[in-house]
Amino acid sequence: MNQYDEMCLQCFLEKQSQLFDETVAQSLEEAEEFLEDCMAVVCDNIKDVRAYFEEEGADVAQMSNEELEEALEVFALPDGRFLVVEA
Repeated sequence: MNQYDEMCLQCFLEKQSQLFDETVAQSLEEAEEFLEDCMAVVCDNIKDVRAYFEEEGADVAQMSNEELEEALEVFALPDGRFLVVEA
């Protein structure tokens, strides 16, 4: 089963312009392919987002949770999870 549920895909479709100047996906299928290609990650909460960035070597120690939530790569999902897309 795929890690990107319909909520993730729909959120990315609606908010992709926060990260990209041009549309990268126009359908749920294209969104799923794109997220798979760039290995996007779904995190349960902002603490997991912070842990993900730290594992990737990003210096987020000085960032507040609010700043982390506002990062261009971080998409807040309606259910409280976060989609992290590093392009």
